[in-house]
Amino acid sequence: MKILSGNSNPELAAAIAGYLDLELTKASVRRFADEEVFVEIGENVRGEDVFVVQPTSAPANDNLMELLICIDALKRASARRITAVVPYFGYARQDRKMGPRTPISAKLVANLITIAGAHRVLSVDLHAGQIQGFFDIPTDNLYAAPVMSADIESRLGKRELTVVSPDVGGVVRARALAKRLGNAPLAIVDKRREKPGESEVMNIIGDVQGRFCVLVDDIVDSAGTLCNAAAALMEAGALEVTAYVTHGVLSGGAVARVEASVLTELVITDTIAPLQVVRDSSKIRIITVAPLFAEAMRRTSEESSVSSLFD
Repeated sequence: MKILSGNSNPELAAAIAGYLDLELTKASVRRFADEEVFVEIGENVRGEDVFVVQPTSAPANDNLMELLICIDALKRASARRITAVVPYFGYARQDRKMGPRTPISAKLVANLITIAGAHRVLSVDLHAGQIQGFFDIPTDNLYAAPVMSADIESRLGKRELTVVSPDVGGVVRARALAKRLGNAPLAIVDKRREKPGESEVMNIIGDVQGRFCVLVDDIVDSAGTLCNAAAALMEAGALEVTAYVTHGVLSGGAVARVEASVLTELVITDTIAPLQVVRDSSKIRIITVAPLFAEAMRRTSEESSVSSLFD
């Protein structure tokens, strides 16, 4: 078993390798003068089970090309099996036609990864479960809920908690986390999105009066939805609102928006390498999914059950 890292999130790859007591595979992933990607594997991988750790976060196109070329280099070096470990799957939000003459980019990216030579894909909290069906190779979608629930119980365990989904589409995710927290009550924020990047909170479904609310979502990008939802929950009588989100995209002025919001804290995982402004934020905390990925990769290599991680 070998682990290869691209340039997208080398800290996460190193943490996964450390958990498995392995060294990262020697490789050079660099750019030519015209910004073309070049990959050179620095050690023998013939007949090996190789895992390529590369989130396709911003810059999405550069990181995606790195992933594809790493896979191609391993295929041509006769690796026995190549698993694309994509903690954050870019283009996942384009999983259906949003209007006439628009692409389904998530399916296109799935095709590219498959054709490049990957034998398996490993990700966490895909934006939509059906993305697994876009791949013609085995795909494991891990869940960050066990990591989040352990953190919530250690910090907020003795409080009267209500798990909140910031929209109707995230109810299944919120319900799964609520179940792990001893069947905590569930609430839903009903919102209407007038145009991309903007959301308007309409009302709260469920009782949050006097409760400590935990907002849960898969992606925080502009943070508008989370901040609006938190404000609505406080207006509805919540005592405190904390948000747990798997993928901290946090583009544009998202960090400043979180800092100015009524959120007590935003907790994200390290699927995406955090920018310095995120590390410096007083309201954003990062928890790691390295042990989760490491154990899933170990089980994949040993041909044992991955789904039992979440029983």
